[in-house]
Amino acid sequence: MSAPDDLASAVREEFATQEQAEQEQAEQAQERTKPVGLGVVGWARWTWRTLTSMRTALILLFLFALGSVPGSIYPQRSVDPGRVAQYFKDNPTQAKWLDRFWLFDVFSSPWFAAIYLLLFISLAGCVFPRALAHLKEIRRRPPAAPRNLLRLPHSEAFEGGLTLEQAAAELRRRRFRVVTGDGWVSAEKGYLRETGNLLFHVALLVLLFAVGTGGLFGYRGNVLVVEGDGFSNAVAAYDRFMPGSRVTAESLEPFSFTLKDFQASYVAAGEKQGQPLDYLAKLTVQDSPTAAPREVDLKVNDPLDVNGTLTYLIGHGYAPTFRVTDGKGQVAYDGPVPCLADDQATYTSECVIKVPDAQPTQLGFLARFLPTTVPNGDAWVSVFPGAANPTVQVFPFAGDLGLKSGQPQSVYQLDTTSLKPLGKMSAQPTPLNVGETKELADGAGRIEFTGVKEWISLQITYDPGREPALLAAAAAVIGLVLSLTIRRRRVWARVKDGTVTVGGLTRTEGGGAAFAEEFAEIVAALRGDPPTGDRAGDDPPTGDQGGDKSGEPDEPGSAGHVAPDAPTGNTAPGARPDEE
Repeated sequence: MSAPDDLASAVREEFATQEQAEQEQAEQAQERTKPVGLGVVGWARWTWRTLTSMRTALILLFLFALGSVPGSIYPQRSVDPGRVAQYFKDNPTQAKWLDRFWLFDVFSSPWFAAIYLLLFISLAGCVFPRALAHLKEIRRRPPAAPRNLLRLPHSEAFEGGLTLEQAAAELRRRRFRVVTGDGWVSAEKGYLRETGNLLFHVALLVLLFAVGTGGLFGYRGNVLVVEGDGFSNAVAAYDRFMPGSRVTAESLEPFSFTLKDFQASYVAAGEKQGQPLDYLAKLTVQDSPTAAPREVDLKVNDPLDVNGTLTYLIGHGYAPTFRVTDGKGQVAYDGPVPCLADDQATYTSECVIKVPDAQPTQLGFLARFLPTTVPNGDAWVSVFPGAANPTVQVFPFAGDLGLKSGQPQSVYQLDTTSLKPLGKMSAQPTPLNVGETKELADGAGRIEFTGVKEWISLQITYDPGREPALLAAAAAVIGLVLSLTIRRRRVWARVKDGTVTVGGLTRTEGGGAAFAEEFAEIVAALRGDPPTGDRAGDDPPTGDQGGDKSGEPDEPGSAGHVAPDAPTGNTAPGARPDEE
């Protein structure tokens, strides 16, 4: 190979090597400038900071309130399962979809629990660091006086014989926290503003904790009691029992009571005829098996309280009494039958009587109870909710009631598919008065309307978080009032060569006008003007906060040291110092 070829080859190799080196340098530079991922720890920190921010807490609080709205719009199974069943009957398609989103069990739904737990964690992570910072702020001494007090938003200078001791005494009298230095006095008040803010958030946290405690250790149950019957606070005695996850049978308070009488009064005449006036249930209560009985009048919104277990009166109705004699002459049923009101205005009610022990065939009855019966053409209707003229219309059936099929049945419904009517059915049979008897067709027996009783429905609840929640709500209101009404402000006074210079500023936005009035009063008092009335203070007196009146202070914020948040001599005239 010739020399020129060797030279060309060497040049090409040199260029290739240089190009490869430049490419490697470019790749290395690209690697160095490539964003580094947060990683698991970084994402965890970001998630925690986002969750514990005040903005997230406010959003979760709004969602918590918004999520509670369906609980007041739609009936809840834990409060009134009967209304839920009626909603399914009236709107089956809509109710099916609502139930898929737990809108009939809002407060026990997974999505509501998720909001609740996230809000609790967010508030805890937000409040505790702020509380520690506030404790440090309370213990910190007021900052030293700025070099030029006349540059503060509120300032005034006057001639006089005021001493530092007199200025400090006047500011302490006005409940300022005071520290003195070399020729100056520094005072501050309004710490209760942040204290109130923290109190509000801590109270909200306690409120959530109290509600959660009630859900764990509390219980709720519903029961129906007829006049003359009793109730013992045991799980088996409830019609519906909803315990917390930490509740056992031994957790229930061992009280009992008997319903002696129930009285309902109504408007007797006029435009408001039939409207209820008052409900009163007379109970004989035993707080424990060995306690003496006591008489209690139970009213709406006036519950029976037995060691924290509350019994509320939530509903009532009629329970007419019947005696059923079967075809063999045996009394197969004798007692009251609770009826459900079909018309709340007149309390026309529907009843179901099942007599599985009747012979030779089982009997079932549909009955319509009319509290105050009057004829209306060929029909009978009730015109008043009180039992002024009680009657009952009976529709008898015979056959297999299906009680041995293993399928659950409601005591308020009668399945007539396997039953045959006894006699000719009429939409308006002749009603029975109290004491009258109806003979059944085909020798199946007879039914007698023997009297009228009333029943009440009760809700029995135990919530250990009820009182803490009440106290927390009251504390939250107090904290909110403090945070909205108290202003943080500072006042300085300097005495030099017979001239007194006073300056002040408020650390709260929107409080300038009120502080201007207060500052004017302070200046007038220091100048010795006649008093025009004292202003109430915000903080309790704390005495001398460790200021040294004769020597050099021993920490930043005193003479010789300018606190980080104190204004400096370079502050522009009329400008507000950056003190936060």
